[in-house]
Amino acid sequence: MPDDLKTASGLSGVLKQQLGEAGLSDDAVDREFMSQDIWHKGDTAEFVASPNSIEQLQATVRAAHEREISLNPRGGGYSYTKGYTPDRENVGILDMSKLAEIVEINTEDMYVTVQAGVTWAQLFEALKPHNVRTPFWGPLSGIGSTIGGGLSQNNAFFGAGKYGTTGDSVLSIAVVLADGTLVRTGTAGTQNGKPFWRHYGPDLTGLFCGDAGTLGYKAEITFRLIPLPKAEETASFEFESRDACAEAMAQMMREDIACEIFGFDPNLTKVRLARASLVSDAKALSNVIRGQGSLLKGLREGAKVALAGRGFMDKVDYSLHICVEGRSATGVKEDIQVLKQIAKGLGGKEIENSIPKIIRANPFGPMNNILGPQGERWVPIHGIVPTSEGAKTWAEIEAGFEAIRDELDEHDILTGYLITSLGTTGFLIEPVFIWPEEIWPIHEHTVGEEWMKKIKRHQTNPAATDVVKKARQIVLDVFTRHAGAHFQIGRTYPYREHRDDATWALLEAIKSAVDEKGIVNPGALGFNPE
Repeated sequence: MPDDLKTASGLSGVLKQQLGEAGLSDDAVDREFMSQDIWHKGDTAEFVASPNSIEQLQATVRAAHEREISLNPRGGGYSYTKGYTPDRENVGILDMSKLAEIVEINTEDMYVTVQAGVTWAQLFEALKPHNVRTPFWGPLSGIGSTIGGGLSQNNAFFGAGKYGTTGDSVLSIAVVLADGTLVRTGTAGTQNGKPFWRHYGPDLTGLFCGDAGTLGYKAEITFRLIPLPKAEETASFEFESRDACAEAMAQMMREDIACEIFGFDPNLTKVRLARASLVSDAKALSNVIRGQGSLLKGLREGAKVALAGRGFMDKVDYSLHICVEGRSATGVKEDIQVLKQIAKGLGGKEIENSIPKIIRANPFGPMNNILGPQGERWVPIHGIVPTSEGAKTWAEIEAGFEAIRDELDEHDILTGYLITSLGTTGFLIEPVFIWPEEIWPIHEHTVGEEWMKKIKRHQTNPAATDVVKKARQIVLDVFTRHAGAHFQIGRTYPYREHRDDATWALLEAIKSAVDEKGIVNPGALGFNPE
């Protein structure tokens, strides 16, 4: 092929024929919007390709490979680590949102197969009538987060305390490699096989979990299924100190009982409550009532939430919230008593459990939390450390912030923390930053027009954002000292820099085998840096 045809503009013309007008956009506004994430504006992509079938996906990838044009896959667009944002010229965005079909729900063999653009909320609702769900069943952002994106980045939250992260529930992946070849992992890679089992020879499925979308383009994902729990109970506790809260979560994690354990510092609690009343949304309250198993219990629990309102959290220091689920109300009550005793032993005071109850009843709420309550910018950063190191890691991060407290205060930068559990071994700490700064199109699109009418607009504020960058680096340095792990590696976390030589050599060999030209999301995970 002549070199003058090996251009993004040349590929754009080809893709317009393959995908149709609706499947290819070279509009400047679309390209700029799709090239930014919650934290970062990348180089503007040359085009946005949106295939609506696996065949179209393969054709798109094959055409890009022939011309050596890079494609960066984009799911729901909730990255805050430059996960898909182009870091060089001559890159196209591969928008996976139209691959949104639930392919098979198999309750006899207990698996479900979905296309990569399906959202977590869509999957949960599709499975509910069958009285099943996936073990890990989504992040808090599941209303818009796609399963393909979640698998590339890995996720925390619903079910993670008991079942681990996204990748721990996956059985098989159908992935399109850089040259357009479709590969199916696990038993799906057997001739005439079903995707019912992950382990048959080397675990190829694991290669494409948490790969930042650099080893191939996920087309279909198969998860195992479990029955919906017959009973669940929640509880909330207040602790006077950060260390007691962290130690309580660590001890609870070791018991392997709770499906979710999560906590907030006082700052983040206030922000969450300022964004929306716990009882202002009638739908949220009605979902609490419907989710209790009986009308009488539902009315009783709904009344507790309504009466508690937000006032019970006004003076709470550090809060910890738990959810336990199981096959019987008796078993669940016995389990939750074990965790309550742990909290009590560390000075925890039980408080109204409205927060976990509301979150469980309305798991995938609107994404107005990607802005502060007064229209400020918001961005998190996180890390995962061993269970025993959670408290001291949290303390080190806080000490780092105190060292720059004057700068944070000068620029009205609020910090807060979310902690949550990943099985019995992973203690996740997520500092968040809220500061006055200009809102971008991605925020407007994600939050929605109605919420945008209610909030204040801020002017561009580069001085404050530079301090946020400085504070984020402090967090990264602390996690580096603890040899911590990260989700959403993207182009932010120092994955490549911290691999030992032998491990990185093997990773490079794998990358070369599946993407010899280095054109699949280059720059992410540290591969093919510019």
